[in-house]
This record gives sequence, C-alpha cells and structure tokens, in this order.
Amino acid sequence: MPSPCSDWKTNFGEVFFVADYREFFQTNNKSNRQMMSVFIHHLICSFMQLRPSMRRAAKMRLALAGASGSGKTYSSLLIAYGMTSDWSRVAVIDSENGSADLYAHLGNYQVLTLPDYSPETYIEAIGICEQAGAEVIVIDSISHCWDYLLDFHANLQGNSFANWAKVTPRQNAFIQRILNSSCHIICTMRSKQDYVLSDKNGKMVPEKVGLKAVQRDNVDYEFTAVLDIAMNHKATTSKDRTGLFTGRPEFTITPAVGQAILKWCNMTQTTQSNPSTQNLHSHASSLSA
Repeated sequence: MPSPCSDWKTNFGEVFFVADYREFFQTNNKSNRQMMSVFIHHLICSFMQLRPSMRRAAKMRLALAGASGSGKTYSSLLIAYGMTSDWSRVAVIDSENGSADLYAHLGNYQVLTLPDYSPETYIEAIGICEQAGAEVIVIDSISHCWDYLLDFHANLQGNSFANWAKVTPRQNAFIQRILNSSCHIICTMRSKQDYVLSDKNGKMVPEKVGLKAVQRDNVDYEFTAVLDIAMNHKATTSKDRTGLFTGRPEFTITPAVGQAILKWCNMTQTTQSNPSTQNLHSHASSLSA
C-alpha cells in the first residue's frame, strides 16, 4: 500500500491550481484551513527518509549537581579547562553572587554576572558568550532560573494548574537554548540538602548530603551526562551516555575529566576505528586513580 506521505501531490494537487493562492491562505473557510493543515503535514512527511546511523562530533551537555559547598563551581571550571586548554575560551554565566570570581587564580576565564534570573536573561547571556568566542560555557547555576519561575507562577492570579501554561514555554525555551548552543555547556544545579548521621571513629556525626536537584522534574533527560558531587568533593554519575563514568568508583574531578569528555565529543564515524580512540575508555578508567 502506498504511503500517504508519498501521495500528497495526488491528493492535494488542487492546492497548486487555486487562482489566487493568497486568498486561499487568508480565507476563514474551515474546510480550506483543514485541507491546508493536512497538506502541510504531508509536505513535511515527504522529506522524511531512513539513513544509516553515523557518529558525528557532538557538543557536550553536562550537569553537575551537589549541595552547597560540594565544589560544583570549582569542578565545572576544571572540566571546562580540560576541554579547552585555554582559560580565555571559558565563559561563566554567574548567578551565584560572584562565586565564579573566587577561583580567578586558576586562569583568565570570562565571567558574565546576571542582573536577574529570568529564562530570557539566561538565553541572552548564552548568546553573548557565543558571540565572544567561548568554547565552553559554564552556567552556574540553572537552579536560580527554576526558582524564579516558581515564584512567578506563585504570584499569578487565577487557576494554578492553568497558569503553568505561562511558565512551561519559558522553561522549555531556556532548555532548548542550551541544547541548541554552538558551545559545550556545563550546568550546575543546587541539590536540596539534608543531614544524616554517619559513624566516624565510633561517633555518630551529622553529615550534610545532597538530595534531589533544584530544577524541573526530569531535567536530567536533557543532558548527556549528570555528575553528582558529594561533600567530600568526589563525583559519581547518575546518568552517562558517554560510557566514560558508568560503573566507575567515585573520583575527584580534574582537567583530565574534561580531556576525556572532549575526546568522546570529537569521535566521528572515521575516527572510531582509529587506535587512539580505542583507548578512550581506558583513559577514563584512570580518572578514579
């Protein structure tokens, strides 16, 4: 049976014979609108085709989550430097009250301080960093954006459920801007905090731990990898599409982590058979050493 998508010219060819196509598009006739909607759908379908899978160079979308004091900002800077080997190619979008400047001794990276935490401000900041020639953008942190949207929603009048229609598109636009960026992007996320009792030298001592990240539910689906940083500054992975960290013991983040990530990002169909890339995972296994 022929595909409906392959037969759209036959079924909807009359569209091309409308004497005044502008009148056709502008008409309020319901029948015409429905026919045009179906026509556009089939037109889009006509461009769909299967192709062989192909590994292309990728841009990293990395998230680092942790409680206050776990070292998210410092760790993200080390990864960014490992990916660039040039501090001037690292840009930090700072919503953490100048915390990025605390590590200025590391190198001459660029800092953009946000005047507010609206999604539109974050989106504009990403564009500024791209235009400045950044290779890696650190967004520290994206939790403030979600807190801003929660406050915005709480102050809206009317039905609370219906009001999410005014919030979700703004959140989606922000996440989509991260995904569409021409740069590698590292996002930090604050984790909700709690205290647990741990046995240290025979004494039960309260210890701060990070729980769920402060961002919209399931935001981790949008990232290539998510690293969770504990209060001992050691990292583990809760999501890893690279395969670099899955199943590894906790490790300290150094620029070597960024170097391993960059090698993975730069893998292509032609380089996968190159012996140098075959050592990528063995290089990653040394990160915990």
